[in-house]
Amino acid sequence: MNQNHGEFDCDLHSRKAPVDCGMGQHLRSKLENRSDGNPSVHGGNKQAIRINKPGIRVLGIAESFVRSVPVSTLSGIVMRGDLRIDGVALAEITVGGMDATEGVLSIYRELNREDINILMLSGNVIGWFNIIDPERIHGETGLPVISVTYEESEGLERYIEEYFPGDAERLRRYRALGERSALRLKTGYDLFVRAHGLSLKEARSVLNRFTFEGRIPEPVRVARLVARAAMRIGRESGE
Repeated sequence: MNQNHGEFDCDLHSRKAPVDCGMGQHLRSKLENRSDGNPSVHGGNKQAIRINKPGIRVLGIAESFVRSVPVSTLSGIVMRGDLRIDGVALAEITVGGMDATEGVLSIYRELNREDINILMLSGNVIGWFNIIDPERIHGETGLPVISVTYEESEGLERYIEEYFPGDAERLRRYRALGERSALRLKTGYDLFVRAHGLSLKEARSVLNRFTFEGRIPEPVRVARLVARAAMRIGRESGE
């Protein structure tokens, strides 16, 4: 599996796309170095959440797949502000399909939790160009959505056109994602973010709250580990 944690997380031995399949244009965003302060996050009609409260809960979602298997495994991890896990759910989406958004929403619905405050996605382009719509997720859940990736990229449009010729809808969904913003974490590492339902300053505070070391926030790091284990078990059992 991809150990570089780019936006397009797939089997490195079975693709030609760049490690990080991020934006439609080369990123030239200025790094966000403002003070975190003690902001609140507003999720739709939900009450404002104090980011530094121990009871804050993030639903982190990540995937695992290989091109030889027709489905990608999604894992959702509910993590508290003290980094304790108190919820897990799984879903499957089609490799190369158009159902990634439904996969994310199915995890949220299955958990049926009223105490989740923020969704955190490990990229928006997953499962071999299966594109997540973070704006729709924000609208249907009423929760802020933070999408994170880790490397600069000149975009995926030419790969979509190469691998999915004539697929105007897939290309439209990709373009609708817009550009990412570069943020620097308290750990000294940079990552790239799309934020829906909260400001970049608030997103940075959330990421700092949930990043113990390096650049990968714990909710999506653990979700990725669970997804890989679940995919491996499924393949070994023949399911």
